[in-house]
Amino acid sequence: MASKVFQSMVRASHQSLGRCYGSSANRIVTLIPGDGIGPEISASVQKIFAAAQVPIEWEVVDVTPVRGPDGRMGIPQAAIDSVNRNKIGLKGPLMTPIGKGHRSLNLAIRKEFELYANVRPCRSLEGYPTLYRNVDVVTIRENTEGEYSGIEHEIVDGVVQSIKLITRAASKRVAEFAFKYAEDNGRSRVTAVHKANIMRMSDGLFLQNCREAAEKYPDIKFDEKYLDTVCLNMVQDPSQFDVLVMPNLYGDILSDLCAGLVGGLGLTASGNVGEGGAVFESVHGTAPDIAGMDKANPTALLLSAVMMLRYMDLYDHAARIEKACFDTIKEPENRTGDLGGSAKCSTFTDAICKKIEET
Repeated sequence: MASKVFQSMVRASHQSLGRCYGSSANRIVTLIPGDGIGPEISASVQKIFAAAQVPIEWEVVDVTPVRGPDGRMGIPQAAIDSVNRNKIGLKGPLMTPIGKGHRSLNLAIRKEFELYANVRPCRSLEGYPTLYRNVDVVTIRENTEGEYSGIEHEIVDGVVQSIKLITRAASKRVAEFAFKYAEDNGRSRVTAVHKANIMRMSDGLFLQNCREAAEKYPDIKFDEKYLDTVCLNMVQDPSQFDVLVMPNLYGDILSDLCAGLVGGLGLTASGNVGEGGAVFESVHGTAPDIAGMDKANPTALLLSAVMMLRYMDLYDHAARIEKACFDTIKEPENRTGDLGGSAKCSTFTDAICKKIEET
């Protein structure tokens, strides 16, 4: 991923965060291994970090839902306390059962810690060709409201209403975040993605805040496009896009589409940023069919961890790990099944560690 990923987040929103650690002490990071293949890929990242002698300590927590005093299922208090204490976390994939009464834990974590901006850089990897070349797109997704607010109820039997919530405050902060990110990372254009032609009030409010943010950054080009148009144009020629900012649901869809251009979710890093901290994560599924079989690809979680290191100002460690990862992917014999190879997760991990130790 780009060498300046998340520098803007450090400088714009969290300038004091890096200074809260002593220069000689290891930094403590909350680790949520996750479900399915989560523990395996988390162990891979830990091993690679150890090989690179990254000065952090992992505080491993379990987020298996527990029943609270009100009878509702939620995140264990110990996990909440850990993230609040450390201000930074790394999270593997979490499973959300499909059906009535089950709320996404991923959504719960974002809302619990007010992680309002999801950032996913999608860049083509040298040595791993796909149908598209030279892709370099960043999606910035509002992370706390929209259709994912979780406001649903049954009006009458067989009729369910789901409420899309858009607020000026949330729209303004993510819009300004997107322009600040573009400015600090040498990006030239921000595109607001919306459907204000249909949802005139909700998407209209989001779009208005994007327009207002654009006025503060005259050196950044600004345009606005409908979601369906962006999807069409993206698969025709992704080079016409740079930074895209959008409401929650659109960001969920479009960020996955962009990931598909560069090889899939297994190669895509992701970070969720809030006012007081951040949680970085792999965005692929839990893959229970291969859990425990040493077949998982840890790249997405590893690249998310690299983003985390840059967020923590550990740029040299981030660069070494990232280069070792990319150099390993170039070698067909070290690619896992999802990348067209037959290597094991452990083989892939060991290859990265060896390259790190040789530098």
